Amino acid sequence: MTLTHLNARGEASMVDVSDKASTRREATASGAIYMAPATLALLTDGKLPKGDVLATARIAGIQAAKRTHELIPLCHQLALSGVAVDFDIDTEQGCVLVSATCRLAGRTGVEMEALTAVSVACLTLYDMCKAVDKDMEISRIHLDAKQGGRSGVYQRGALSAGRGAVVSAVSEDPIVTGQGASGEMDLGLVPGAEQCVRVKCLAELRERLGIGEVVVPLDRLPSADVAGLKTALKSMDPRFAGLDQGRVLCAVNQVMAGDGTHLTSEDEVAFFPPVTGG
Repeated sequence: MTLTHLNARGEASMVDVSDKASTRREATASGAIYMAPATLALLTDGKLPKGDVLATARIAGIQAAKRTHELIPLCHQLALSGVAVDFDIDTEQGCVLVSATCRLAGRTGVEMEALTAVSVACLTLYDMCKAVDKDMEISRIHLDAKQGGRSGVYQRGALSAGRGAVVSAVSEDPIVTGQGASGEMDLGLVPGAEQCVRVKCLAELRERLGIGEVVVPLDRLPSADVAGLKTALKSMDPRFAGLDQGRVLCAVNQVMAGDGTHLTSEDEVAFFPPVTGG
C-alpha cells in the first residue's frame, strides 16, 4: 500500500485527479461533545447566553466543509452539492452527538469535508457553551461511511473498547438499534451473544427508513444468506419493508453481494442506494 500524498521522492504533493472520472461521492462522519448535565439542560432549553447554539454550530459545520481545502494541506477545493449537519442530544451519555454528510459529483472523495464539518461543529458547540462549562470534552470523531470512487463502499465496523466505542448489550429483542439517522452509535455485543450479523443502512436509505445500525442474531435468519437476512429484518421491524422499494444494493464486508451471498457470524452487511464508482 502506498501513500497518495507522497511523490516518488517521498515529498508531500497534491494528488493529480485530472484523469479520474467524475462520479457521485458521499461520506458521513460523526463525533460527540460531552458536558455537564446542567450545561446540556441549558442547551436543550435554549437558555445559554450566546443564543441558538445548535443553529450556529450547524452553520459552522457546513461552512467548514466548504472551506476544508483552506484548513487541511493538500486537500482539493471541491464544489459540494450537499452538506447536512445533524445533532442528537443524549441525556444518558451526557453529550451532543454530531453527524455530517457531504455529497458531490466529482473526481475525489469528501471524507475530509465530513470530518472537518463534525470537528468544527463540535468546536463551535464548545465555544457557545464555554461560558458555563469549560470541562467539556470532544471525542469519538471518525468516518462512518463513504461511497463512490475506486475504493468503493466503506462502512465503519465495530470499534474496540479501547478506542471509545459505545457498546450496547443485546437485549431480549432480536434487533438492537442505534440512535437513528442523526446519531448512530457503533454497536457491540455482550459475551455469549457473538453469533450475530451487523447491518447498516447508508445514505438516503438510512434517512428514508430512519434506521442506522442493527444487530441480528444469526439463528433468526431462515437461511444463512442475504435473502434470509432480508426476510428476518422485515419480520422483526416493518420499516425494513423499504428494502424492497426501489433498487437497493448490498455489500458484505465491503464487497458487493447478492441475495445468495452466504453469511457467517460477525459479517457486516450494508444496504445502500445505487452509487457509481470512480
